[in-house]
Amino acid sequence: MTDVELYKQILSLPPNLKKEVLGFIASLKLRANLKPKERQFGCAKGLIEMKPDFDEPLEEFKEYM
Repeated sequence: MTDVELYKQILSLPPNLKKEVLGFIASLKLRANLKPKERQFGCAKGLIEMKPDFDEPLEEFKEYM
């Protein structure tokens, strides 16, 4: 059975049986002892940007300083 055939079969099920299929898949994964993918160092590089004024005091806290 191909992935597409399996997907079509799941789509044809009523919602309550789809939930059962989801639970069954979860139990199969546990039984197979599948490990999640390891995080790869540096995979988020370039996604986060620090502003040049990051360390500057905030206007809202001027009266406390």
